Amino acid sequence: MSDVGERQGGTPPHYAMVKQMILGRIGSGEWPARHRIPSENELVAALGLSRMTINRALRELAADGVLLRIQGLGTFVAEGKSQTAVFKVRNIADEIRERGHAHAAQTVMKDEVKATPELADELGVELGAPVFHSLVIHLENDIPVQLEDRHVNPALAPDYLAQDFSAQTPNSYLSAVAPWTTVEHTVEAVLPAPWEARLLAIARGDPCLLIRRRTFSGERVVTSVRLLMPGGRSRIESRQGAGS
Repeated sequence: MSDVGERQGGTPPHYAMVKQMILGRIGSGEWPARHRIPSENELVAALGLSRMTINRALRELAADGVLLRIQGLGTFVAEGKSQTAVFKVRNIADEIRERGHAHAAQTVMKDEVKATPELADELGVELGAPVFHSLVIHLENDIPVQLEDRHVNPALAPDYLAQDFSAQTPNSYLSAVAPWTTVEHTVEAVLPAPWEARLLAIARGDPCLLIRRRTFSGERVVTSVRLLMPGGRSRIESRQGAGS
């Protein structure tokens, strides 16, 4: 098969034909959810097309949420994007289990740091005051779906660093010891930093959703958290009734 990227005589470009081939195998059930599809090299050899053509087809299907590309592991048929209720403060473990999937959490770090000017403003503490910090990766069926970068006011959760976040998420623990009364959210599309991409097993050029959240207990800030989610694995949703 010659590798021609543009239409000739009404024939679809080859990257589009590759996409249709993959979609056909998924639709027929030959390649079910979580199935590892052939690598780029294998598809190049099997179809006689250039790596550029194969890569474009896989990239576009990944952007559409059909495929899931995980660095170092391969390309898989996606199960559908996880949903996050952006304007609610929910436990991600509960959301994942409600979908019938398995949640796991990996703690990258837990430590005490000194409040920088930005953190002092975020948490309402003195400059240089001790602040608790945790970095946790949340996985859905063993696939990273959220990187949680959290700072906590020690005055409201003094035992935070002693918790086992593989057994209880930070959200669940903080909701119990310092129930929130007010919450602030901001949402934006970003590219991951190199270290974030490594932890989420994505490419540096993969777009992500970033939710920044602060929760308050009365007038005091409990926590400030960054929730980074690969765009190809997540979507946000909100439903609000009239007058609510």
